[in-house]
Amino acid sequence: MKISVSSHDELLAAVPHMFGFTPHESLVLYPFAPGLPRVRVDLPTSQTARDGVWESLEVPFGRHARPGAVVAIICLTTDRSHAERASEDLRSRLESIDVTTPLRLWADDTQWCDLDTHESGQRTQAARTRIDAQMVAAGQALPIASRSAMAASLVGDRDPIERLMPAARTASAASNPPAEHAWTMERLHRFHADGFTLNDLDAARMLLAVSSVPVRDDVWENISQRTAQTHVALWTNLTRRAPDDVRAAPATLLSFASWIGGDGAKAWCALDQVPNAQEYPMARLMSAALTAGVNPSEWEAQTARLHDINELARDLARTLQAPQGPLHRPAPEM
Repeated sequence: MKISVSSHDELLAAVPHMFGFTPHESLVLYPFAPGLPRVRVDLPTSQTARDGVWESLEVPFGRHARPGAVVAIICLTTDRSHAERASEDLRSRLESIDVTTPLRLWADDTQWCDLDTHESGQRTQAARTRIDAQMVAAGQALPIASRSAMAASLVGDRDPIERLMPAARTASAASNPPAEHAWTMERLHRFHADGFTLNDLDAARMLLAVSSVPVRDDVWENISQRTAQTHVALWTNLTRRAPDDVRAAPATLLSFASWIGGDGAKAWCALDQVPNAQEYPMARLMSAALTAGVNPSEWEAQTARLHDINELARDLARTLQAPQGPLHRPAPEM
């Protein structure tokens, strides 16, 4: 996502578009050139918390930092003193890996201040309107109110499909795996073409089908930067509607599609929908990739060399150490 800004005010107005929601009490890293990830973390308010932020950022920034790397540190908080301490602490740590930070910016809902030059100003609706218009013209949806609102958008009415699952399982058992596989891929391609929401019967059948790893892997292989938008729409809807026992696959496919499409925050929110009790290797792989700050372009580049989804997954896993124990969401959102 490219955003053109010409002032501090416009830079602040662009931040919600980077993550799909409006951050509050947050620290944001905004790179001035391609390569480094855009990151949001909860604003650290103690030295222990600042140490924890660096622990979560050192690997992804060390992975991508190149000579001359430059980022802005933006603190969005009502407490300017916390912004001063957190941004100065992070600046010194970034400099240790040759990332320079020429801008430390503090803002609350109404005003902003450059913490180095002490230049300050008001946050204006005019700047928000200009950036919103730029993003709408580029085909981007407007951001929602908060990360919690984004997470809530993935939880819907799951009872209708829950009631259909016994009959859907019986129908699936009476069919055969190749037939269900073929139906799933045909239904997926039809959704790419028309974008119509699946009715409850088709949704139940699709959720059962992708709970089979070979079927899920063929769907996974269909996700690319070209198809990410329609996959996000499909798997967002099915994650909202899926009962616990069939939600791991759609939620993880949504996480992958969001990541490939450049929406790291939604990728994390989707992983939060994988039921905690489930051990799901694809979700662990996504968690590891997001934690390490892997750029989606790395996956896209590998698809030109490796054409089998399992080879691609193994290749990515070799470069990462997947988290052990229950799935969890670490601090950074990229």
